[in-house]
Amino acid sequence: MKTIKLSLWGILALLTILWIAAEPGVFLADGFFALRAQLVQYSGIIAMGCMAVAMILALRPRWPEAWFGGLDKMYRLHKWLGIAGLVAAIVHWLWAQGPKWAVGWGWLARPQRGPRAIPDSSLEQSLRSLRGTAEWLGEWAFYAAVLLIALALFKRLPYRLFFKTHRLLAIAYLVLVFHAVVLTDFAYWSLPIGWAMALLLVASAWAAVVVLLGRVAADRRVPGTINALHYFPGVRTLEVAVDVPRGWPGHKAGQFAFATSDRAEGAHPYTIASAWNDAERRITFVVKELGDHTRRLRERLTVGQAVTVEGPYGCFTFDDSCPHQIWVGGGIGVTPFIARMKFLAASAERPRQTIDFFHTTSEYDEDAIAKLTADAAAAGVRLHVLVDSRDGRLNGERIRALVPDWRDASVWFCGPTGFGQALRHDFAIHGLPVEQRFHQELFAMR
Repeated sequence: MKTIKLSLWGILALLTILWIAAEPGVFLADGFFALRAQLVQYSGIIAMGCMAVAMILALRPRWPEAWFGGLDKMYRLHKWLGIAGLVAAIVHWLWAQGPKWAVGWGWLARPQRGPRAIPDSSLEQSLRSLRGTAEWLGEWAFYAAVLLIALALFKRLPYRLFFKTHRLLAIAYLVLVFHAVVLTDFAYWSLPIGWAMALLLVASAWAAVVVLLGRVAADRRVPGTINALHYFPGVRTLEVAVDVPRGWPGHKAGQFAFATSDRAEGAHPYTIASAWNDAERRITFVVKELGDHTRRLRERLTVGQAVTVEGPYGCFTFDDSCPHQIWVGGGIGVTPFIARMKFLAASAERPRQTIDFFHTTSEYDEDAIAKLTADAAAAGVRLHVLVDSRDGRLNGERIRALVPDWRDASVWFCGPTGFGQALRHDFAIHGLPVEQRFHQELFAMR
């Protein structure tokens, strides 16, 4: 989370510093309308800068994943940048439109302006001739972007509709790029703020085209075939084994992948619940019935069906040097730990770590728990299963009571976000350096 916050504020600070360097007289603006003109430019640059980086991150690039700590963290930054861009765009729109309304209501007097000088540059003349078109298109693209971002933040919107409507943002964004190129102060393009914006606009426009063509991470997609299906009714969970005979590069326990079984529905992220065996070349997903799509999978998926798998992604890979690890898997958050236990059971040389695994669940399936118990025994992991109705809620105090040397341990959490935040806060209060030793996957991808 610290990296995400530093990145967000760093982007805002850098754009602000570069803009102030281009407009040092902003603090000496002569009158309201002079200040308004400068703030329209500033808010527009912040809005487009945030949206540009968000659009680039939508490509799921490989190079920043390790620095951010996984694609899940990159997607969280993508979301925050989208919200920041939306807020800045609203401020930009208010600065552009508000004074016009105030003049119409008689609250402000329109400033007297003489005829504009004809620019020496033919390029500047061409851009100026497009101002009216850019303003009109930009305003409607802004309205569309507000609606589409609001829909993306509406959690009850079915994923298939989110998948389709969110892609439309790329169209609105391309229109906003045109708006920005035409209406950005022409003098900026010869200054560092202009160079930075030009780089961001070109890269993000290319990213938007890739999104519209449906080619995001196309080089990381491989064909697969469903090998087996097993349903656990007690926990409403479907286990799906997929053969990936070619192309899959292998994965580490704890990573996840996007799987597509229906092009209209789009790709869904699932944690991989199996260790990689190059001879077998099979991936297992464990899917909880949480929404419309996942509830229908049991009826829609069949053995032998073709699917597409994209990945692997994520840095929730249990790599540390602590002598003790504490795992906490809440509900379907058990899946990365299943993969790790299978890896440990199959490894000739296991890491010399003591592992306590706490699995909390509100539902109980005897077969599922039996498999989990067998996996833990084979991996040499101490398993603690807590059923909410029987054992009550798990908290930091209970973990510390069962793991006396918790101060020397790292904590690996996958489960409900609020539960993870509560545990992180609790361990921080009791002295665990959570920035280094509390690992949490942010698996909300929207």
